[in-house]
Amino acid sequence: MTRKERWQGLLDLLVEQGGLEVEPAADALGVSAATIRRDLDQLAEQQLLVRTRGGAVPHGVSYELPLRYRTSRRAAEKQRISSVVAALISPGEVIGLTGGTTTTEVARALAGRPDLASGSPALTVVTNALNIASELVIRPQFKIVLTGGVARPQSYELTGPLAEQVLGRLAVDTAVVGVDGFDPADGAATRHEDEASINRLLCERAGRVVIAADSSKLGVRAFARICDTASVDVLVTDTGLSAEVAERFAGAGVEVVRV
Repeated sequence: MTRKERWQGLLDLLVEQGGLEVEPAADALGVSAATIRRDLDQLAEQQLLVRTRGGAVPHGVSYELPLRYRTSRRAAEKQRISSVVAALISPGEVIGLTGGTTTTEVARALAGRPDLASGSPALTVVTNALNIASELVIRPQFKIVLTGGVARPQSYELTGPLAEQVLGRLAVDTAVVGVDGFDPADGAATRHEDEASINRLLCERAGRVVIAADSSKLGVRAFARICDTASVDVLVTDTGLSAEVAERFAGAGVEVVRV
C-alpha cells in the first residue's frame, strides 16, 4: 500500500467513524502502528486532521475530504458516468460545469473527444471550479469562462457575490451539476450553502440540467438545496441505483441513465 493509498484510507475512516485510534487504524489498513502514527503526524501538518494522544479527530467543526483525496473513491463508476455525460454534449454548445470529482471527470472526457479537437470554439465552458479551468484552458478549441469569487480550498470552487454576478449575466445550453445528495422528494443538494447558491443559479441559467452522480448520493438528502427534482432533465448514474429509486426519479420527470 502506497502512502497516498494509506492517507486516503485514513481520511475515509475518519469521515466514517468521526475519529481514529492508532491500533484499530493499523489493523484496518494492514500496516504497523508506527506507520499510522507517522501518517497521522504528516496529515496533521497539512491541517487535514487534529492529532490526539491516541489517534486523531477531524479538523474543525465541519469536515469534508479535500478534492484531491476524493478522486479515487468510486473511480470506475465516475469514469463511466462522465463518458456518458460527455456524449450528451453537442459541438458548439455553451456548457456549465460545477466543481466536484465527477464533473472533473466529465471535463476530462470532453477533452478526449476527437470531434471536439477543433472548432472556433468547439465548446464554451463556464465553470466556477479552478481545477477544471486549469485543465481545459490549455486546449485552444475550448473557450473557458471562469467566474470570479472566493475560493474554497476543499473543492477548488469559487463562490460568493462575484461568482453570482458573472453567472447572472450568462446563458448556458447545458449545466452539468455535481451533488452531495439527490432525493426524488427533496431535490438536489450539497453540504455547503455557498456552493448550493452558485449551483442553483447555474441551473436557472441553463436550458438543460444534467446531474452526474454515483449511486451513493441518490435517495440521500444534504444540507443546502440546489434545485427541486422537477428542474432536473437528466440523471446519469451507475447501476447501483435501485429500481425503486430510479422509478421515483422517472415519475418526477427525470430521464434516468444507468451505466
